[in-house]
Formats: sequence, structure tokens, C-alpha cells
Amino acid sequence: MGIAFLFPGQGSQYVGMGADLFAEFPAARRTYEDADALLGWPVTSTSFAGPAETLNDTRYTQPAVFVHSMAVFEILRQHGIRPDVVAGHSLGEYAALCASGALEFGAALRLVAARAAAMADVASRKPGTMAAVVGLDERTVEKSVQGLRDVVVANYNAPDQVVISGAEEAVGNAGTALSELGAKRIVPLKVSGAFHSPLMAEAARVFADALEREEISTPGIPVIPNVTAKRTTDPEEIRSLLVEQITSPVRWTDTVRSLASSGSASCFEVGPGRVLQGLVRRIAPSITTTTVGTTAEIRALLKTQ
Repeated sequence: MGIAFLFPGQGSQYVGMGADLFAEFPAARRTYEDADALLGWPVTSTSFAGPAETLNDTRYTQPAVFVHSMAVFEILRQHGIRPDVVAGHSLGEYAALCASGALEFGAALRLVAARAAAMADVASRKPGTMAAVVGLDERTVEKSVQGLRDVVVANYNAPDQVVISGAEEAVGNAGTALSELGAKRIVPLKVSGAFHSPLMAEAARVFADALEREEISTPGIPVIPNVTAKRTTDPEEIRSLLVEQITSPVRWTDTVRSLASSGSASCFEVGPGRVLQGLVRRIAPSITTTTVGTTAEIRALLKTQ
């Protein structure tokens, strides 16, 4: 029975995240200090003290969530806790690749910063939004948006939770149509752009240039990319999919089903929050999921090892 490490994405951040890790664990302190030096701005103080407006700006959110996840990962690695397979939700895929050995920390952080900047720049010029559709199956949502302009399915988060993305008016119209089809809720997301949609095509092109400058190694353990939800250890496939991911949907439901069918009995959500724990429970209740993002959660986990 295997252990999977799952890494959260944007939306899991909160002011104060990582401060307890920094105070308690030298491995976390080194991770944050290295990140500050590499980024040229204080991800440490932004994560620990905010303000929330800054932390929730995608330019800062993405590096902050990535660094928190890697700080936790380094603590777990230091204590001999290693995964058999890794996956990450959107941004979380970079932490997964770093944990697998495909990307070195510095390269991954540079890529996360480049991705965040490219996405934020496009979002400022091509406004868009996203909304979670709760209570409808993915096929119904797919069929409904197929006939609409400027809106697509962006995230397959769980069998009854799908996220749509696109131009603001188009997402609003789609939400109305989906409510009439029986959606329990349409929840606007606090994002600055239409992520994982064709509106991010320019960001993908800019990011591809940054990606060319970084080396991707053969990972030591399999990674499940968002685009395919199929395990891979092929560096060139990983490189191609990282660019494609920016405009393609996150296939999280299929990712978790893949883990379940391949025998993964437990997952650790490595990073801030517990969003992924909730999704895994709804997709594959047989998998035990543990959140590992705070000092208390790490201490509790270490007692069981």
C-alpha cells in the first residue's frame, strides 16, 4: 500500500501560515530563508504577517503557497517520511515535481514566480473570473458550457464540484444556466483572472520561455500531472504538460481515482489548509487523508511513525 503526497494550490493560503514551522524546525527556516534570497522579496514576512491583500495577490500567493509546502516537505523528509507517488492541485504540481526530484528547489521557485507574474499580467489586461458549481455532475456542466462563448470547465475537483472559468459576463451567464439545471450553489472564486482557460494562452507562451531555461530531471518517483491524471516519469512530457496546464483543466477527480485504483491507501496533504482532504474524501472515501501543514499536525504525524 503506497503513500501519496498531495500539494495544495492557490486558495489555501492564509496570513500566518508557516510562522510556527519557521520557529520550530530548522529545515523550514532554511527553506524560507533560501526563498527570500531567491525571490528578492520577503515571502517570509508576507506569509507570516500579510497583509491579506498582498498575500492574496497571485504574484505573491503562488510563491508563498509553494514555499510553505516545500518547508513541510523538507521537515517530513528529514524525519524519513517519503512518498511513493506525488500530485499537486494546479500550482501544487510544482511542489510535487520538486518533491519527486524532477525540479530543484531554486528552479521550481523561479518557475512558480514566472508563472504567477505571467498569469497576473494577462489577468490585468484580459479580466476574467472563476466560479465553483456545486451539486451537478461534470457531464452536465460540460454539456451546458459547450454552447456558450468564453467559458470553459477549469477544474474537475470532485464528482459534484466543477469550476468554470472565463470572461466575467460569460461565467455569470453560465452560472445562471447551471442553477436552472439544478446546481445547488454557484460560488464565485476570489481570483483575479480566468485561470485554466484559453484566456491564459498568452501567459502560457510567456511561461514557456521561462521553462526553457530550467532543467527537468527524471523524477525518482512518479508524478501525476493535472492535464492527463496519468503517472509519468518522462521529463519532456512533464515540460510540455506544465505549459499546457495553464490553459487546461485540472483533472483532480481522475487523479484521486488513479491513486485509489493503484493501491494508495493514504495521502498526506502537504502544505497550508485542508482543501484537498475534503476533495479526496468525496472522491475516494477509502483513502485516509491527513493534513500536514502546521507544527501541531507534523508533531501528531511523527508520533505515529
